[in-house]
Order: sequence, then structure tokens, then C-alpha cells
Amino acid sequence: MTMSQSDKAARFRALHQGPRAFVIANPWDAGSARVLTALGFPALATSSGAKAGVLGRRDGKVTREESLANARMIVEATDLPVSADLEKCFGDAPAVVAETIRLAAGVGLVGGSVEDATGEKDRPLYDIGQATERVAAAAQAARALPFRFMLTARTESFLRGNPNLDDVIKRLRAFEKAGADVLMAPGLPDLAAVGAVCAAVSKPGPAPIAKTAVVAAAVTPGRRRF
Repeated sequence: MTMSQSDKAARFRALHQGPRAFVIANPWDAGSARVLTALGFPALATSSGAKAGVLGRRDGKVTREESLANARMIVEATDLPVSADLEKCFGDAPAVVAETIRLAAGVGLVGGSVEDATGEKDRPLYDIGQATERVAAAAQAARALPFRFMLTARTESFLRGNPNLDDVIKRLRAFEKAGADVLMAPGLPDLAAVGAVCAAVSKPGPAPIAKTAVVAAAVTPGRRRF
């Protein structure tokens, strides 16, 4: 039985609100989405790095049109909820961020992310004010949709030369106030840092196991998605 987008969104939200953590798998095309669905994962999420690899490019070098076309193929290959790694939402201006969220919903996604990495060598991160404005624009666009789109806001601080845990927490708290549903800080160095972040915010957060804390993070309160 085919699930509606609203039903998928409700299912995805319920996974984040449940008492246990869950593992979300990263397909790179329709075929891998079908395989991962058959393996029993409860939800899927696209990966910007995987999309880029399929096209023979580096992460961050895929256009919005290419990213959303890839996401559409994955959505159409499964009845699972699918979220997307939307990087910085393919633009600097809050209006571009908002439009990316609307377009993401238009291809069938029920969740997506916005991050504070600029993609610029000389200025790797947006300042906290601009970063928060961008999250707020994404949240406003998500709330205007006819279903509950799950918005993830992530700070790339530890991956972009700013390994300052206090700043990470400050950014995540600002993103939470701006309306993000899920908070993410990839690259945290150890379980103590993961615990400090989880204790500082109230929203659930995913832990990318390729980046930090591996299995130990599974027992950390506040972590819901791996």
C-alpha cells in the first residue's frame, strides 16, 4: 500500500519522538534505496557526498536541480520516509533557503537539512546571526507546507576549523529557537562532547557514526537518529 506524503511525514516525526534511537540509512540512487528498504531500515536520508560521488564530483559541487532529481528518484523507489541532505540549501540568502525547502517538499521529501557552512575557503561558516536567519527562513517555509516537514539544522563548526564546543552549543540553541526540529553537530570529538551538546538542547539530534562517538553515542540521552 502506497503511503501519502503526510503519512510518511507523521511516521518520520514519530520515529524522532519515540523512546528509542533509530538508524537512518543513506541511499545514493533508486536501486540502493530499494535494497535498504528491503533490509528493514525505518527511514532513509540522502547524502550530499554520495550524490556527488555518483556524479564523479566532490561534496558540495552538486546543483540544487541535480540534488532534488536524485532525491525524487529515491522517494519514488520506496514507501519509507525520506529526508535530504540539502547542504546550505544552495544559496546564501534566506529566500533561497526557503525556496529550497519548498522544492524539496515538492519532490516528495518529508525532511531536509540546512547547515551553516558557506562553502567558501576564506569564510567557512556563516556568522551566527546570518546562520540563524537562514534556519528561521527554512522553518517558516516548512511550517507553511500542508504536512509536518522535519527540518534539521546543523552546525559544521568542528568540520570547518572551528572546534569550539561552546560556540557549537550557542549555534544549536539559536537554531532551536529559530524553529528547527532536529539539531546536528557532525565531527564532535568524543562522547563527552556529544553528551554536553545533548544536555544543552531539547531537540533530538542525529549522530553520524562515521564522524563521532560510534556505538557509544547510542546510549546518550538526546540522540535519536544514527
